Amino acid sequence: MPMFEPVLFSTVKKYNQKKLFSDLSAGLIVGIVALPLAIAFAIASGVPPETGLITAVTVGFFVSFFGGSRVQIGGPSGAFIVVIYGIMQQHGMDGVIIASVMAGVMLFALGLLKAGTILQFMPYPIIVGFTSGIALIIFTSQVQELLGVPGNGVPPDPVGKWRYYISNAGNINLTAAAMGILTIVITVLWPRLYRKVPGSLVAIILVTLFSNLFNLDLETIGSKFGSFSASFSFAGIAGVNMEMLGQLFIPAFTLAVLGSIESLLSAIVADGATGYRHRPNTELMAQGISNIISPLVGGMAGSGALAKTMTNIRNGGKTPVAGMFHAIVLLMFMLFMGRLAMMIPLTALSGILIVVAYNMSEWRSFRSILKTSRGEAAVLLVTFLLTVFVGLNFALPLGIVLAMILFIKRVMETTDIEVLRHEVEDERSHITEDFETLEIPKGVEVFQIKGPFFFGIANKFEEAEQEIHENPRVRILRMRRVPFIDSTGMKNLRSFIERSKRHRTRIILSGVTPKALSALEKEGLYHEIGKENICRDIESSLDRAKEIMKGSAVSPG
Repeated sequence: MPMFEPVLFSTVKKYNQKKLFSDLSAGLIVGIVALPLAIAFAIASGVPPETGLITAVTVGFFVSFFGGSRVQIGGPSGAFIVVIYGIMQQHGMDGVIIASVMAGVMLFALGLLKAGTILQFMPYPIIVGFTSGIALIIFTSQVQELLGVPGNGVPPDPVGKWRYYISNAGNINLTAAAMGILTIVITVLWPRLYRKVPGSLVAIILVTLFSNLFNLDLETIGSKFGSFSASFSFAGIAGVNMEMLGQLFIPAFTLAVLGSIESLLSAIVADGATGYRHRPNTELMAQGISNIISPLVGGMAGSGALAKTMTNIRNGGKTPVAGMFHAIVLLMFMLFMGRLAMMIPLTALSGILIVVAYNMSEWRSFRSILKTSRGEAAVLLVTFLLTVFVGLNFALPLGIVLAMILFIKRVMETTDIEVLRHEVEDERSHITEDFETLEIPKGVEVFQIKGPFFFGIANKFEEAEQEIHENPRVRILRMRRVPFIDSTGMKNLRSFIERSKRHRTRIILSGVTPKALSALEKEGLYHEIGKENICRDIESSLDRAKEIMKGSAVSPG
């Protein structure tokens, strides 16, 4: 399969009128669903409302056109709100544009490097820690607009925000609070009545109509942000230098990693719902292309979104045409009906974002992980607390380090070294299903290694050596269950062989896998040990050991 193979190009070969109708109807509904979310995500990110719509149009179209999933829907991401808001506060819109393009380049590079399959195995506790932390930050940031608390001097940190809200509890706008809570109630309860039309859309329409009919004193998109710009324009970037690029590297990296995780997880869930398999590396490259284009025409970074993707599936979306049409629907609204968006009360958008935050929080998974192993619970809590109180730009790199440590720990738990002196299980036992053992001659010792021979088990090798009270004449390293040896493992093996030589102990390798044998040849240990001392199974290894014991073996060259 080619490295870059958009699904659209293969699905159109068998396209028909029935699929077109399904895609157009699904795209229309998804476009309507995406409309308030795009505006809400933009406002929460600290950028103009139209930036969210431009992002939804460009990322939505190009993720579907170039993507590796049949039904993925791209656009602004709730997971990006915290990061983009931080960039906007420090570097302004220029910083958002540069960081988004940098993230796009990184995403495309990840696809070229075929990292799509690797990123899907990010440990779940770390993903839940990130998303739960982001959800709490989004919720905290939306309380002011939801309750209509006045003031522009709200602290940026979550603790400071809550102190501000509590100290200004007497200044709550009861009308705004009532409309915001009504938005939440409608959004949550509407799907019980009719699932095809999303509750968020119904809530926005009803609350906006109610607000305008009764002339309620509510802040709207228009009253806060002014006129609605409905045009794509190349974003000029002023003052770009190496210092600024260096400052934006970590935020851009955070956007790239979050985008890849969110997009691939969404694609995996979509696979389960549709029965198709997505192309992860193509999907990453499509995300990269869309994130390079979007900021250059007035948008920001975006990614695949699970909520919109599942809406597409539930409403009959069959191919990427649905995602492309959803982008066209948003474009038509932006060009011809943008004035309607100016009437939407901010408290209604905050209500929708609070529901989004609740859905992102994965509190059931959070609770479940806390009840599992202490290691996973610790990783979850550390990632969550760092995300909330320190910042995602720091939490994400540390989370990746924690993921690596957790992976190494798990691999170490599956690797075992056992010292056998009396009998050893025959290889044929697992084939015949009869447990047979072979006697180990006196003066021979078998080191049975199960699992990867890598840097993480160096201490286990030393512990096994410490169990030895008398040095044997022959030591067999049984390696049939060693899938690979890394450079540190090779160094440990060489040291082990040299120590054995000093004690006049001969080494035999048994059942070496092809990958491990190739590593031995590259390291030069194959000839050092001797071809005659590298045996295919334990039985031939014991026969070779008996020859050495009898003194009939030829010394290895």
